[in-house]
Amino acid sequence: MQRTDFSQANCPIARTLDLVGEWWSLLIIREAFLGVTRYDDFQRRLGISRNALTDRLKKLVDGGVLARQPVAAGARREEYVLTKMGDDLVTVVVAMLQWGDRWLIMPGEPLSRMVETATGHPVATLAVTSSDGRRLARADLGLAATPRHADGAVQSEQHRV
Repeated sequence: MQRTDFSQANCPIARTLDLVGEWWSLLIIREAFLGVTRYDDFQRRLGISRNALTDRLKKLVDGGVLARQPVAAGARREEYVLTKMGDDLVTVVVAMLQWGDRWLIMPGEPLSRMVETATGHPVATLAVTSSDGRRLARADLGLAATPRHADGAVQSEQHRV
């Protein structure tokens, strides 16, 4: 079965899934957040086939999530580092970890709590909040489409989700 290409879809969620939604891609990103940069280390830690790893790393580099850089000045070996775009996925990764701990980890299984490295304290549970800091429920949310016109003007249309 051929995968559907959502890279040009008029939906930011579809485009995000097209770039990072494949499970190996998100696991590679998780490892990059944990400091893994070398191809062999990704392969060893994930147990992914070399072909699959090469394909996923290429897509993440081409998509701007990771960048290849020499491990040292003049070195032939390269490593993979998160770009600013990749770093911005931290909220998504933490949200998925927290959701998985809440709903998928069974009693008696160890949780994977995200902690602040300086203190060892757990990261607060992520929540959707208003611009003034109030916690919002799903019923409080709507989707505002903001089409861009040729002159750069933006017109907003709001829809309930």
